[in-house]
Amino acid sequence: MSGNTAAAPEQASTWRNEWLLVLFTGTTNTADAVMRVALPLLAVRLTNSPALVAGVAIMLTLPWLLTALHVGVLVDRMNRRTLMVAAEFARMGSIAVALGAALLDAASLPLIYAVALVLGVAEVVAQLSAVSIIPSVVPKSRWQSLNARITAMEYVSFSFVGAPIGGFLVAAGFAIALGATGAVYLLGAVLLTMLVGNFAVPATKERRPAHVEIREGLQFLVRHKLLRTMAGLISVMAGCWAAWYAIIPAFAVGGPLGLTVQQYGFLLTSLGAGGVLGTVLVGPVNRLLGRRWAMFADIIGTVVMVGIPAVVPAAQWSAWLVGLAAFVAGAGGTMWTVNSRVIIQSLVPNELLGRFNAASRLISWGMTPVAAAVAGGLAQLLGFRVAFGFFAAICLLLAYPYLRVVTPAAVAEVEQPS
Repeated sequence: MSGNTAAAPEQASTWRNEWLLVLFTGTTNTADAVMRVALPLLAVRLTNSPALVAGVAIMLTLPWLLTALHVGVLVDRMNRRTLMVAAEFARMGSIAVALGAALLDAASLPLIYAVALVLGVAEVVAQLSAVSIIPSVVPKSRWQSLNARITAMEYVSFSFVGAPIGGFLVAAGFAIALGATGAVYLLGAVLLTMLVGNFAVPATKERRPAHVEIREGLQFLVRHKLLRTMAGLISVMAGCWAAWYAIIPAFAVGGPLGLTVQQYGFLLTSLGAGGVLGTVLVGPVNRLLGRRWAMFADIIGTVVMVGIPAVVPAAQWSAWLVGLAAFVAGAGGTMWTVNSRVIIQSLVPNELLGRFNAASRLISWGMTPVAAAVAGGLAQLLGFRVAFGFFAAICLLLAYPYLRVVTPAAVAEVEQPS
């Protein structure tokens, strides 16, 4: 009886923390979505150059290449909740600068790039901390369900809800969009302060120089065949997604599709709708086909998403095909995200999660600014169709190494109880 009584408060705090993380994910991703709609469209008002508009996406993702490894060390040294709160306040500060520029009609491309860069650094801190905090929140038996719910909330809030909200807020005025975004980031910080427990990583050994700890994360990744292969595969897929995000604003609003700002927002909801479907399907698909085929769906979806804009006619009705392709990619992307997080959390020690995730995302997401720059350059010089088609072809080549390395035997270790 006493054991059940003692377990009740722990279960209650676990349930509380779990839902607070889901709600925090919803708020911060909604705000991120509005910003990723607002900043490129603000740039479109200043220039019609696809390369310069793609510069916003480059600044948003460049911090993964420049800061991920050192942020990973911080995540394994400091309280992970504190880092997440600090990231929210950094986002609010950058929004305040952009809001002031909008109110004074003083927006410029350098200022937009600077705001995007700060938001990108904050994203690195927040995401590495958030993905590393989960083993401290729930037991392993609930990792897949929590990761699925968090991933579902990411897609719902970022693409399904946040994108159309961003379109309508921008249509109402950039100052309104920026002000609302800052308020939502503040709400996210408040939710994080309500988490119960200590989310610092216990020190297992004497603190060493940062470069030594960074090397540990890199070595763990390089020595594990499955994990390093996954990082390499996602680097190409993340690059394809970054290319799509970098040039789709100019393609849809200022280019062949000829959409309005509101219609563009709704186009992005198809990605979120597919993501929601993926969180529903991931459990059944895992049980029926296994993690391997569930994750393979992401490769197929990415090829479809990036390839369709390369072949559709230049007409507004083509937006339906582009949206359908994004829907398929969203479903596949969710199944990869949920399963890859469970694999990483199962195979990597908790005290190394921050540095490992930093090393992995440096390889995978570090490609995104490069891909965004390449996509913008190709679209500028050779046209949108060449840019989209190039990345679709590159992604299609991933099928061979994936099927060779990510075998049922390779992922069997994940199913072992901790």
